[in-house]
Amino acid sequence: MTSTDSPDCLFCKIVAGDIPADVVASSDTAIAFRDIAPKAPVHVLVVPKEHYPDVSAFAATDTEGLAGVIGLADGVASELADGQYRLIFNTGPKAGQSVFHVHAHLLAGGELPGFA
Repeated sequence: MTSTDSPDCLFCKIVAGDIPADVVASSDTAIAFRDIAPKAPVHVLVVPKEHYPDVSAFAATDTEGLAGVIGLADGVASELADGQYRLIFNTGPKAGQSVFHVHAHLLAGGELPGFA
């Protein structure tokens, strides 16, 4: 399912301006705003303006849009941190996805714990 507005979707409401967010950057196709429960000194969500349920559906349908999300994330990391960052897409509830509008978690700003 894709649409520019899914009426019950929290992120669609943020994109539409119906719910306020601390927006740090935007483009024609994506928006970046601070996470309300940050897990790093810089924790920003980068969200396409069009609704896709997860990154797999997004990548299968709109590769240019996915590239735009990654490009916006890179710009935000350069602006708010030192350009070094972690970008995470959670896909499915067992992986931690709680809002089913694809979004990337941009984590930066200091030494992030590694994965072993």
